Amino acid sequence: MRRKNRSRSSRRGRGIYLLPNLFTTAALFAGFFAVIVAMQGDFKAAAIGVLVAMFLDGLDGRVARLTNTATDFGKEYDSMSDMVSFGLAPALVVYQWAAQMMTGMAPAWSRFAWLAAFFYTVAAALRLARFNSNIDTTNGHYFQGLPSPSAAGLVGSSLWLATELGSEGPLVLAGALALTIFAAASMVSNFPYLSFKDYNLVNRVGFRHLLLIPLFFIVIAADPPLILTVLFSIYALSGPVLYAWKRMRGLPLDLPAVSWFRKDIESGNDSQPPAGADNTGTHDKT
Repeated sequence: MRRKNRSRSSRRGRGIYLLPNLFTTAALFAGFFAVIVAMQGDFKAAAIGVLVAMFLDGLDGRVARLTNTATDFGKEYDSMSDMVSFGLAPALVVYQWAAQMMTGMAPAWSRFAWLAAFFYTVAAALRLARFNSNIDTTNGHYFQGLPSPSAAGLVGSSLWLATELGSEGPLVLAGALALTIFAAASMVSNFPYLSFKDYNLVNRVGFRHLLLIPLFFIVIAADPPLILTVLFSIYALSGPVLYAWKRMRGLPLDLPAVSWFRKDIESGNDSQPPAGADNTGTHDKT
């Protein structure tokens, strides 16, 4: 009887939780869908697919933490899903879009396009490998380098905007490929990006704060491709700006945002982070 009970308990321990992995599978599906529709020439749907994958990816980890269903399997599965949705999908979508525009152009354009797409893919892979190897020393205040979902969101939203505007020509193509390279380089950089983990969505807030939710959606709904491109661009540029600003003031790169403007932390006066700051280094999430 005891053997049966131990056997049942062991089977339960080896099982996986459905809910968080359901969101991960949905994000993987959205990334795969983006590649398929891009091959069919529907780049607007492809860009939206990448953005949907980004939204779903933000839910699976939070659902796992809120329901206490985080497992090693879920983390590994999430990494594999991220590689497809935010590594391969944006790169292939951009390349397919570029290939459609390169008709009649010099062969060098084709070579540059697939090299830019490969650089983006390998940068996403390196970022995931860096995170997995540094997971025990993760800083909760910042990501080290641009998060791969944000990089994919930047590429996807800008492609959506270009599609809506009907932009074509060598200058547009060069700008899109340059943006892809910038997103890739940002992922493997050491620039600190705010993680926003200091904001607990479970805590109670004032009633007036609820107005920010519909206001956020109203602003985006006014012109989704333009607003999303602007938001992702601001976030992508915030890392280099924050890095330069902290270096100028001599502040630790992992200094929490709440301590940025403390008067007792000045260049040369305090080389140590304030109490409560994590000085293990800035590391990413995905």
